[in-house]
Amino acid sequence: MRALVFGAHGQVGRELARFAPARGIDAEMLSRDDVDLTDIAAVACAVETSEAAIVVNAAAYTAVDQAEDEPDLALAINSAAPGAMAAAAAARGIPFLHISTDYVFDGTLERPYAETDPVAPASAYGRSKRAGEEAVLAAGGSAAILRTAWVFSAHGRNFVKTMLTVGCDRDEMRVVADQRGGPTAAGDIAGALWTMALAFEAGRGVPGLFHFAGTPETSWAGFAAEIFARSGWDRVPKVTPIGTDEWPTKAARPANSTLDCTKIRAAYGIDQPDWRPALDAVLREL
Repeated sequence: MRALVFGAHGQVGRELARFAPARGIDAEMLSRDDVDLTDIAAVACAVETSEAAIVVNAAAYTAVDQAEDEPDLALAINSAAPGAMAAAAAARGIPFLHISTDYVFDGTLERPYAETDPVAPASAYGRSKRAGEEAVLAAGGSAAILRTAWVFSAHGRNFVKTMLTVGCDRDEMRVVADQRGGPTAAGDIAGALWTMALAFEAGRGVPGLFHFAGTPETSWAGFAAEIFARSGWDRVPKVTPIGTDEWPTKAARPANSTLDCTKIRAAYGIDQPDWRPALDAVLREL
């Protein structure tokens, strides 16, 4: 199967390229150097002229705090661009896979969020991603949206790399402990997307919204402690839990980012991955 993938240089894009050959997928990888995501005509043309049998969008504007100052740019990349991709894929009669985020929720629920729970994004980034979901679903094609959370890998900017960079010469790290979620390896997300793509190729693809995130649930402080414990360092910093109010950010973050992943298991047979073995693999790669 031939797939057209946007976001070649991102965390998930790199993993999609890495795992494609083993899944029998010929992936045509496009970066922002190849297609300007703010140029809707160019985005649509890339889909229209490709010979791919499926389109995967792993590209996104992910600078959460910066989006508060650049809401129009975030909307262009996170909403208008995927909407154009989805519409072009629908016109060709091929499936479209898109990645979204836990930030479409406000994080006030006490249980994991299901796909049917009301959305209420509290940040410009979250609003842009929700607008993207709406644009993809309105395109009228066979599209599946994968909401995920707390993505990490050996590439790009993410929490694991930040902790290792900042914590290497510190005795103590103060880390937020009242936000919880499921860290999710980019490699696991890529694996889920390729499973979904192959299901569509076999005529078993299920369109709609799906949640996919790592397990077990933890806090940022708990995640940090696990990163340092598994780092192999002779000396690791002490992780001191703090509240969100002690670490103010320009954009609001959900207090609860946990996602109910039962729907994707039922539709595609994809289980929630344990993020700890994936963390070990990322640390070895780093």
